[in-house]
Amino acid sequence: MKINYKINKQKHKITFCPDNQGLKIKKKKKSYMLLSKDLKKNYPGQKILIVFDKKINKKIVKYMVHDLKISFPHIYTIILNGSKVNKNEKTFFKLIDLLLKKNFTKKSILISCGGGVIGDICGLVSALYLRGLPHFHVPTTMTAIIDSCIGGKTAINYKRVINSIGTYYHSENVYISKNIVKLIPEREYLSGIPEIIKCGLIDKNITLKMLENKDKFLRRDYEFVFKIIKNTLKTKIKFFKDDVYENNERLKLNFGHTFAHAIEMALEDGKSSDVIRHGEAVGLGILCEIYYANRKNNIYRLVEKILKSYNLPINLKNFVRKKKLRLIFNKIYKNIFLDKKKLKKFPRYICLNKIGDSKVIEMKNYSLIRETLSKVLQ
Repeated sequence: MKINYKINKQKHKITFCPDNQGLKIKKKKKSYMLLSKDLKKNYPGQKILIVFDKKINKKIVKYMVHDLKISFPHIYTIILNGSKVNKNEKTFFKLIDLLLKKNFTKKSILISCGGGVIGDICGLVSALYLRGLPHFHVPTTMTAIIDSCIGGKTAINYKRVINSIGTYYHSENVYISKNIVKLIPEREYLSGIPEIIKCGLIDKNITLKMLENKDKFLRRDYEFVFKIIKNTLKTKIKFFKDDVYENNERLKLNFGHTFAHAIEMALEDGKSSDVIRHGEAVGLGILCEIYYANRKNNIYRLVEKILKSYNLPINLKNFVRKKKLRLIFNKIYKNIFLDKKKLKKFPRYICLNKIGDSKVIEMKNYSLIRETLSKVLQ
C-alpha cells in the first residue's frame, strides 16, 4: 500500500510495509525489504549511510544492514542519541564530516532510521550536503510515523530555540513498517496520539472516532492502526502540498505547538535527556490553545477525555514538583515569545472555532496566556 503525492512537481511516496518475512535474517542472498528493492532499482551500486537512533531495537539494525548489504557493497552506519538535547549543530557537523570522509557524492544515499530528531537532522544534512542528497526515512516512533516523517521540515535547535536553523527538503520515500510499529516502546507508541487528535480536530476526519476503539489501538491491530496512520498522513498532505513554506493553510498543522514547544524548552532547559516526549507536550499544547481561545468548552473536555483514556498527561503534575511550578510557568511564558511563527511583536497560535474550522491568530492577551498556564497545566 502506498500514498503518492507531488511537491513542486517532484514525486514522493509513503510506502506501508507489511513485512511478512519478519525480522529474521535469512541465509538466502536475497533482499526482502521494499527499501532495498527500491534503492537497487533506482540507485544501483551507490554508497549508503544509515543513521540509526540508539534507542531502536537492535533486531531492526541487524536486519536492515544485512538486507541492504546484499545489493550494496558500500554501506556505512552510525548510531546517534536521538534525544532532543542532541538536535544541534554538533550532531549535524558530525554527519557532514562522515560524509566528506567517505567521499559521498550527490548520488549517494542517506537513510535515517529513528524518531523525529533523527529524521529532522538527517533531512537537513541531506538538504545541505553538496546542495542535496537523496534521503529515505524509516520512522521508528509513533510521533514520527504519524507526523514528522513527511512534510519536508528539517531543522536543528540552536541556543535553546527549537528548529531555529532549518529548511524544507522532502524525503523521496518514507517506509512505515509493521514490524517497527510492533516494537515501539509503550510510552513512545502512546505519544503519537496527540498528533492524531490534532489532525482530527483541524480536518474533521474519522480518526477521533477511531481512537474510541482503545482496545484495537493498544493491541496494535495492524489493519486498524494503519488505517489511522493513513488517514492522519493524508490530512497532513492536504494541508501542506499547496503551501510548502507555511504561508497559509499549513500553519494550521502547528495546532498545539506554540505552547508545546515552550513547554519542552522549559522542562528540558539544562537537562541531558528528554523529560517530556514531544507528543505528550503537543497534547498539553492542544489543551492550552483550546483554553486560550474558548476556555474549557466541549472540545476541551473531549480532548481531555481521550488523553486520560490513554494515560497521557493533562497537566504537569508528573513532570514538575508543585513548589517549582511558578518558575516553570515563567519559563514557558517567556519561551512562547520565541516561537518561530511570530511575525512581529505577538506570538501566534491556532484558534479552533469548532472541529474542522481553525485560523491563525496573534496572542495579544498576555494575562490570558498566564491564566491558561495556571488553569490547564497546574
